[in-house]
Amino acid sequence: MKNNLLIIGASGHGKVIADIALKMNKWQSIAFLDDNESLKSSMGLDVIGKSKDAISHINDYDIFVGIGNNDTRKEVQENLEDEGATIPVLVHPNAVIGEQVGVATGSAIMAGVVINCCTKIGKGCIINTGATIDHDSVIENFVHVSPGSHLAGTVRVGQGTWLGIGSVVSNNLKISGSCKIGAGTVVVRDITEVGTYIGVPARRI
Repeated sequence: MKNNLLIIGASGHGKVIADIALKMNKWQSIAFLDDNESLKSSMGLDVIGKSKDAISHINDYDIFVGIGNNDTRKEVQENLEDEGATIPVLVHPNAVIGEQVGVATGSAIMAGVVINCCTKIGKGCIINTGATIDHDSVIENFVHVSPGSHLAGTVRVGQGTWLGIGSVVSNNLKISGSCKIGAGTVVVRDITEVGTYIGVPARRI
């Protein structure tokens, strides 16, 4: 861990990441990179360059990818990993993390989240505001669990899947990677086919 943190992305999601980092109080300085040239500061923190400049800061900064899109976040984080960047885990102080929970590099755990024991969160995940994930679940890499989503025990979510706000997943289910689960959708059976799912119960569209 280094004394300084650099966040790639200074818009909505990046600002929430910065807020968590400030509350964690682990870094002496925090700054952004963003490709919007007109943006000079965000959250009162300086924007010191574009995303392509991240590599030049690897020796001085921990680097976190504050980009909401799963595919883009994956691409940027994996490039940083290849270059040897130090990528932290960000956990809001008001999150509740159970015993034997693993959270991999580049993942963000937002305010009000509850993750119960023996659950594994992959790298580059977003577990967003007020979401809950119960015991013995596995969230694979670069998944976004949106605000207010609730996953029961022993759920597995495949890489790159996005669960929309307020979605619900019943216990002992598997959801394929690269799926989109719409807002308010209720998943009561395994989802084995890649696609977009909506409704109560979930159906593919």
